Amino acid sequence: MTLKRIARVLMLLGGAVSLATVVASAQAQPPSAALVRVANASAAVTRDSAADARRRAQDTPFAFRGVALGITLDEFRAGSTVRATPIGSVPVCETDVQAGALGMRLKSRDSLTVACRWAHRADDGWAVSRAVVDGAPALEHVLRFARVDGQSALRLYEISFVIDEITADDLRDALEDRYGAPRLATQNVSVSGAMPTYVWENAVSSITLCFLPGTRNGTLTYLLKGSDAWVKSVVRQWQASGAEAG
Repeated sequence: MTLKRIARVLMLLGGAVSLATVVASAQAQPPSAALVRVANASAAVTRDSAADARRRAQDTPFAFRGVALGITLDEFRAGSTVRATPIGSVPVCETDVQAGALGMRLKSRDSLTVACRWAHRADDGWAVSRAVVDGAPALEHVLRFARVDGQSALRLYEISFVIDEITADDLRDALEDRYGAPRLATQNVSVSGAMPTYVWENAVSSITLCFLPGTRNGTLTYLLKGSDAWVKSVVRQWQASGAEAG
């Protein structure tokens, strides 16, 4: 063997020994500071993501089965989110000629407030459909839109239902599972005639479930916060426009 080859073999052996020494040393040591930093950074990202998700949930209006508070009337009509029975039901609003057949007022497209219901064509004409709440047909329902803060678009500010007692009981449990414990708005439910009222809310909207005395049916209301002030403002605008019209 030449001197060059001997030198090359010794270099290779020396490198192998050095590598083995490094690996053994690394295995014997606790996790490095770099790995700890990576783990801490990963945990921080997870915490930040969870916090962002909570903030988005607080800033996002509640939605009834995909129909979100705050959407425009055009978005509601264009969407395929019909939550009513029978199959084939469609939104009918006070701006539609079919509204008269459903006992609704007829309004122009320039109206400041508009109400809608899901409806279907029956053998003898148009009929109000039954919204499906927690898997059961509701007794009544209505979706209300208003021009908020002077905006040109009508926006959904209220969705309300009348439901039977069994559905209301089940729904209270379902809402608590999804949104947490509600605020009990009724202070003394044992008083005769008191209406137990449960409220779930976030920064921009609320869900209210109220048990009616006597029938024990329930009312379920999805509401944008501040909408009472908007509607009062709309009424004042309507009164002012009526006075100006003479």
